[in-house]
Amino acid sequence: MTAPVFFWNLRASRKLPYEARIKRLLKLVGLGAHVRSGDLAAIKLHFGESGGMAHVQPLQLKPLLHFLRKCGARPFLTDTNTLYVGQRGEAVSHGLQAAAHGFDPNVLGAPVLIADGLKSGNERTISCPGKHFDVAYVAGDIVDADIMVTVSHFKGHDLAGFGGALKNVGMGCATRRGKMQQHCGLGPTLHPAHCTGCGNCVAVCNHNALALDESRRITIDRSACVGCAACFLVCTSRGLEIDWRVDVITFLERMAEYTAAILLSRSRPTLHIAYIQHVSPGCDCTGYSDAPICPDLGVLASWDPVALDQACLDLVNQAQPLHPSALPADICAGQDKFEAIHGHVRGAYLLEYAESLGLGHRQYNLQMI
Repeated sequence: MTAPVFFWNLRASRKLPYEARIKRLLKLVGLGAHVRSGDLAAIKLHFGESGGMAHVQPLQLKPLLHFLRKCGARPFLTDTNTLYVGQRGEAVSHGLQAAAHGFDPNVLGAPVLIADGLKSGNERTISCPGKHFDVAYVAGDIVDADIMVTVSHFKGHDLAGFGGALKNVGMGCATRRGKMQQHCGLGPTLHPAHCTGCGNCVAVCNHNALALDESRRITIDRSACVGCAACFLVCTSRGLEIDWRVDVITFLERMAEYTAAILLSRSRPTLHIAYIQHVSPGCDCTGYSDAPICPDLGVLASWDPVALDQACLDLVNQAQPLHPSALPADICAGQDKFEAIHGHVRGAYLLEYAESLGLGHRQYNLQMI
């Protein structure tokens, strides 16, 4: 079975500028048929970390937001708080970071709502298919939204090989506890020598897993830890940190299972849109955007996230490599660019495993608009 993936190659004209092309894309993919009047529509995207420039830009979203409002929906822009401590670790800083990058409701006509709440406490549990988890921990506003549209910047990723629609949902819709499950299981790594004995982490641990010893150094009861990740947010001395150590295959399977839990539990299908522009070698979570590894290629849309990510990956690999960039000097069009950067193939396994979970099909039919 092949899935349709609609593709605009960025060609425009005076009669058909950007806004008209995106409207045509949304009509051809059939978004309007799934939107009802009064729907609260979640637009799941990445607002970009401070210092980054490659994320999807605010004005690029205006045609999508206008289309949804014309259908009677009330769209909002959303993401979840990060597991690591940074500009997007809690909702106040996250909202300010979105504003700093121009995501202004007065311009776009859609507010920014951080879907898992102030400190990632707005959490729901849903059944999770696969072999790693029984339940997934998902942002409450994602679960409550009547319909969801994901908007992804297709780029490289150190662990996943690439970041696209699958990662935008699986990692991007999870709460801090859900992200921790995917990355490292339960519990932080302790560095007692760095601990200042402030006790802030003990105070926020609702499960009495953390304590200070006689020397006022941090200790943990692993049997009591539920992996909620609240302690990471309040530790400023590196007394405890995320343990990122997990084999890549396990990480990809966990992320795919979260994606399946989120998408397959929704009552209506989710539309996925991908921008293959400024294809940076690393994630938008880094505080910089490295030189693009290929030319800007286009905007794609599909109801099938596996087909969409596969199409994006194929287009990037088929494209002429750009230099100077993180790519080796001898790479040619047709070779796997992310494998050349990150050392070994990972993205292909994510697509294969996602397909096995019933998330979609790797075979696709690219339909030019």
